[in-house]
Amino acid sequence: MTDMNTPEIADTVRWLERAVIGLNLCPFAKAPHVKGQIHYVLSEAKGFEGLRDELIEQLQALAATPAEERETVLLIVPQMLHDFLEFNDFLDEADAVLQELDMEGVFQVASFHPQFQFADTEPDDIGNFTNRSPYPTLHLLREESIDRAVEAFPEAEMIYETNIETMDKLGAEGWEKLDVGPHD
Repeated sequence: MTDMNTPEIADTVRWLERAVIGLNLCPFAKAPHVKGQIHYVLSEAKGFEGLRDELIEQLQALAATPAEERETVLLIVPQMLHDFLEFNDFLDEADAVLQELDMEGVFQVASFHPQFQFADTEPDDIGNFTNRSPYPTLHLLREESIDRAVEAFPEAEMIYETNIETMDKLGAEGWEKLDVGPHD
């Protein structure tokens, strides 16, 4: 059983509630959160191989658990991948794991990072904050859940644009006031 009282998980839940759900950055996040269907996992890995093993373990556990019980997984990685480019490189490994497990089209891995930066943006561009989490985080999603959500929200492609507008209105000072970073 995951200890929800660890600082890293508490920080991640606060970020999810205040930023992701609170700012409606992901209109699909509230329901699984309220229903307790988000599984939080604190990685203990200190190297790529260990993290790869944890990712495999969590994907297999997600596949073996009904969506009603575990809709999605947030694999929080506080001990490594602090450099965003290094984190981004690991995403290729995550995709390779999906291929090896023959889980492409079943699951996908979304990414959140404290220094997240979209291509062709400046590091301090407020739009980057839509994907900034307190710790490097791999979000394991069920493809069928994404498909259902997109059916229910036909203008899903507009989410990104709406999020940029939200972040532009909020600004860096507003983001800072949300207090969604790591706490010591």
